[in-house]
Amino acid sequence: MLKVIKLTFLLSFFIFGSWSAANAQSGKVSGTIRDDAGNAPLANATVSVSNLSSTNSDFEGDYSLDLPAGNHTLTVRYVGYAPKEIKDVVVKTGQTVQVDVTLSNESNTISEVVVTVSARKNTESSILNMQKNAGVLMDGLSAQSIKRSGSSDIAAAVKAVPGVSVQDGKYVFVRGLGDRYSKSILNGVDIPGLDPDKNTVQMDIFPTNILENVIVVKSASADLPADFTGGVVDIVTKDFPSQKQMGVSFSLGANPAMSFNNDYLTYDGGKTDFLGFDDGNRKLNIDPNVDLPRPTSADNSGIESITKSFNPVMAPRTTTSLPNFSLGFNYGNQFQVGDNKLGVIASIDYRNTTEYYKNFRNGIYQKPQERNEMEILPDRTQFGRLGSNNVLLSGLLGLTYKTDRSKYSLNLLSITNGQSSAAVFDQETRISNVINTYKNNLEYTQRNVTNLLLSGKHSNEDASFVTEWKVSPTLSQVNDKDIRSTTFVRNSDGSLTINTDAGLPNRIWRNLKEINLVNKLDFTKKHQLFDNPAQLKFGGLYSFKTRDYSIPTYQIMSLNVNTRDLNGDPNQILTPENIWTVESNSGYYFSGRSQPQNEFESTQHTIAAYVSSEFKPFDKLRAIVGLRGEKYMTFFTGTNSIASEEYDNKKTLDKLDFFPSVNLIYGLKESQNLRFSYSRTTARPSFKELSVVQIPDLLTGVIFLGNIDLVPTYINNLDLRYEMFGNAAQMFAVSAFYKKFKDPIELVAYSYQAPENFTPRNAPSAEVYGLEFEGRKNFGFISEDLEGLSLNVNVSIIKSKIEMSKIEGGEYESRLQFAREGETIEDTRVLQGQSPYLVNAGFNYNNTAIGLEGGLFYNVQGKTLEVVGFGKNSDVFVQPFHSLNFNMTKKLGQSQRNVVRVSAENILGAERKSYYESYGSSNKEFLYRAPGTTFTVGYSYTF
Repeated sequence: MLKVIKLTFLLSFFIFGSWSAANAQSGKVSGTIRDDAGNAPLANATVSVSNLSSTNSDFEGDYSLDLPAGNHTLTVRYVGYAPKEIKDVVVKTGQTVQVDVTLSNESNTISEVVVTVSARKNTESSILNMQKNAGVLMDGLSAQSIKRSGSSDIAAAVKAVPGVSVQDGKYVFVRGLGDRYSKSILNGVDIPGLDPDKNTVQMDIFPTNILENVIVVKSASADLPADFTGGVVDIVTKDFPSQKQMGVSFSLGANPAMSFNNDYLTYDGGKTDFLGFDDGNRKLNIDPNVDLPRPTSADNSGIESITKSFNPVMAPRTTTSLPNFSLGFNYGNQFQVGDNKLGVIASIDYRNTTEYYKNFRNGIYQKPQERNEMEILPDRTQFGRLGSNNVLLSGLLGLTYKTDRSKYSLNLLSITNGQSSAAVFDQETRISNVINTYKNNLEYTQRNVTNLLLSGKHSNEDASFVTEWKVSPTLSQVNDKDIRSTTFVRNSDGSLTINTDAGLPNRIWRNLKEINLVNKLDFTKKHQLFDNPAQLKFGGLYSFKTRDYSIPTYQIMSLNVNTRDLNGDPNQILTPENIWTVESNSGYYFSGRSQPQNEFESTQHTIAAYVSSEFKPFDKLRAIVGLRGEKYMTFFTGTNSIASEEYDNKKTLDKLDFFPSVNLIYGLKESQNLRFSYSRTTARPSFKELSVVQIPDLLTGVIFLGNIDLVPTYINNLDLRYEMFGNAAQMFAVSAFYKKFKDPIELVAYSYQAPENFTPRNAPSAEVYGLEFEGRKNFGFISEDLEGLSLNVNVSIIKSKIEMSKIEGGEYESRLQFAREGETIEDTRVLQGQSPYLVNAGFNYNNTAIGLEGGLFYNVQGKTLEVVGFGKNSDVFVQPFHSLNFNMTKKLGQSQRNVVRVSAENILGAERKSYYESYGSSNKEFLYRAPGTTFTVGYSYTF
């Protein structure tokens, strides 16, 4: 920790030392000029301050004016548009004020509009204005609103967006639909996260100081990827900082249930674990493709040295758990390079989080064989202690070079994540076997994502034709390094032994390497249609993804030893005196290798082209009509579990699909819209799902089985929305949506004979429909003293229905076969992963005069089907988690450069629970975790 602190502060003071201390008695006003009808940037608009200065906006509508400190009035003019005057723009020495302006077509106005604005960087008003004028159904968050919530990352703040929920504190789902139907992109480009099998990027890896805004798009358009249904979350980073900025931050958090606990479980790993990566301590030191010799082998002389090459630590140790802490550094500036501009942003973020569960529980339950017995029975239950340390180190570097008609950007994002965990627990098995065991688990997972984004934007002289291109390669790696599991049988005489019935001690390495390459080209042509401004967009995309996956697995065998002598201590297994040698012909040794059924290679190719037209057939109606075509192919190389089927670059999917979209916006009044949209989208199986691989979870005992026969899901989407926008970032909206699924993919229990096995399967069809309500109200109407207080509420009510498979041996037949007496089996049920309701509410207080901001935020998601039952296996439902969080920030000092943040997470002490639910039976635990309440104090300083 001390090394990281020193590195961060040395870096900040080095840059700060190079900064000029002298500031002229002037400041700057900058912003973007847009058309209020279509949100399109207006190039060559004139921005002036009488008798002082004037400038023109560039091809992106951006402008910048240097002005003396004081109170100014801006005048903005553009040919064919009504001029606008912005009063009371306060410019401070050495600071930049952001003033974004929208202009109305002269045909829609009667006289000049005069607006008084508050000079605040990136307020909710600008996001709401974008939302009001967008061609698609969208919601969003500005960087300012995220800071107001006190959140240090996107995941903690994005729950305020209507219809958005966050799973595991990091993955964002839209409209209650699971990960499969939500998508995350970075600056408009697909990017894999720390878990490449998920469609959404881990949101807690992005610090707020690098953000421009976060946009959640809920209706499709031809220029967006077709593989989403709930929504697309677009994370937009800053490219041109409006002023010089540099800051450092630090936070310290404690959880009474987890921190400073002297029986916390851990184990001795590598010296660089604190940085999020292994130093080689967990490296596999033998060739995974070579069979290991056995004592009966002709040449068994190498067994002793091979066994000694494995790390001998097999059991956790207890220590005192540390508090959570984080460090951050950010820098941004823009430089004049001749007549052009160079923008620079840089960010380093380090977080170290410790969790400790004194009583975690997992369970596998089944229905009894007799139909008149109602209470489901435990097949396997686990209960014990779990300690986990998670380190996240991320860095972002962005360079943007802008000329009169072009902009070039280079962004490099690097994320390293290391998670070390240790657990000791008891396991009782009653149906598939009758045995009581005591287990020790040690795990370490290292994840790395490196993304490069090179992009360009070019315009002709009047900005009527714009070309944009993006090239984005990504390298993603996930390595489970030396997972160690030891199981002892609890005998009736109190002794502990190892046998094959309960499973031998094992060591596992899982290696995943994925390379992604996205190439994107877009053209926009502005023109006139029906005597109104219109634009034509067209372009294409090529995406290539390849994954290489392997699982070398080794077991610890024994010869001529009594395992009772270990006394239940896994660390005794690989002591020098217990290792097998030629001389003693007794002891413990390793057996195993990387098996073909635990390896696969797979590739995906996506070729897309689209065309979209935006126009106004008459004054109040705006239409965006488009068609997207995507050619999608996947190839698979691997072997099934019994080696009876081999695949050599087999083409598993080959689809050419067309995805139409229509978005209509009718302007009821200047501040009110009525929206309608239709689109066709898809959801495709992941690499892991479209395979024959078997992936065990050694902690829970659950095994994932791939399904190479999966087909894509296709969805028809309908949306209707009424929205009304007011002053001071106030708004009200109500939306209705309907989605029809063909061949939805769900995670289901594989069979009742193997209740711990789960696999993805296609169901015939499904429907989802719902309502969303959103309101943002300022309390200034009661009293001016309450002007800083506001209430945000959004509620989503969602219904889902899926048709069960009625083929022989399918889900419906299996439910009928094991129905209880008096139970009625319907041929439909709710969709897996679909929440029936979402509620987000927040009280916000903001007093800029004294630098105080704070809020109380509540979020809950309804009971959701997590795992689909089959036969004797009942359905598993995630229970509602009532999240109540408090955040407060206070700016200190005359310049308000010092900021103190205080937060409390999960104030209600909610517990994470998943239950088996079966007719006539009480609910039984599938998973239980008690995260407790976390209190955090943070400090940041802006130079």
